[in-house]
Amino acid sequence: MNTPLSHTLPVEVVVSDCSAADAGSLFAELCRRFGSDRAADETPHESAGARPTIWAGTFDTSVAHGTAGPMASSPPLSGPVKAELQGEPLAVERLRHALDEMFLVRQLGVVAGDQEVDVELRLESRPRT
Repeated sequence: MNTPLSHTLPVEVVVSDCSAADAGSLFAELCRRFGSDRAADETPHESAGARPTIWAGTFDTSVAHGTAGPMASSPPLSGPVKAELQGEPLAVERLRHALDEMFLVRQLGVVAGDQEVDVELRLESRPRT
């Protein structure tokens, strides 16, 4: 008898064009909803020099462990954040849905391959009401 293998749906998230604090807030919120190779309290660091800094994390969207629906406590961002999501289309869609609940999301581009999709997004804070 064959036992089904656990099938993870990982999405690699690469964040840039923002502060380390904004990257940390975004990753912390994603860690609340999905398993990750990052710790929720792991703080990104700025790198010295003129080169742009990027931060990356992998999130397992096969099992969501956060609550659904807009979160009143979604962190405010100090400015727009560029996020690139890469993975299986279903996995990317699940993570994109979570981002839509937390932030104003604008899709900048998409590249679809045979079994993977790469989506570039711009995230901004939702207006406080």
